[in-house]
Amino acid sequence: MPRRSKNTESNRIPSAKLQLLLRHAAQVFSEKGYEGASIRDISRASGVSLAGMYYYIESKQKLLYLIQLYTFQTIVARLEKRLAGVREPEQRLRAFIHNHLDYFLRHRVEMKVLSHEDDALEGEYRREVLEVKRRYYGIAREIFEEIRGSGAARRLNPRVAVLSLFGMINWIYTWHRPDVDPGADALADAMAGMFLRGIMNGHGLAAAKPQRLARSHAEMRARAMG
Repeated sequence: MPRRSKNTESNRIPSAKLQLLLRHAAQVFSEKGYEGASIRDISRASGVSLAGMYYYIESKQKLLYLIQLYTFQTIVARLEKRLAGVREPEQRLRAFIHNHLDYFLRHRVEMKVLSHEDDALEGEYRREVLEVKRRYYGIAREIFEEIRGSGAARRLNPRVAVLSLFGMINWIYTWHRPDVDPGADALADAMAGMFLRGIMNGHGLAAAKPQRLARSHAEMRARAMG
């Protein structure tokens, strides 16, 4: 059972040194797997002495916890900012997918760790990360319910539909090649289109006008940078 102080990490921004450790820890975990990696491996990769590492973290489990916690907190915060002011359900779905792809295409190593080490956390660490993940899933579920509430979506099991969406967007790190595959903008449009066509209730997917899509992308980028 991991030991934690009463001062939760949930709302703290990691220091520059801790961010360095988390980046290198994620790289080592992605290459060796959580079970195969050691604190000494991470110390060598980061150039931080073992004594220096133990000043910031007390265990390998704590490192994995922080990688997962800060990654999910960051992507949820970015998503909430992007969704602010977006009312149309289809555009909210596009914003959700774009936010996910844009972040994880820039953080492929963390995405691999989150996907492969999902069950490695224990006790309170696991509970706290699951809480943030449920919040993220809840936003996706809410968007799907908005689409279904408009009468445009078929009567699908919401859990099946939303988890299928995550299945489509979570594994891009295994096949996406920046030299031949589209970037986050075009990829999000393609995946949103495929998902929407799969759930639409015989109404067809309304063709998005090019100027509307361009405006939507510009607005999402402005919110992300603002």
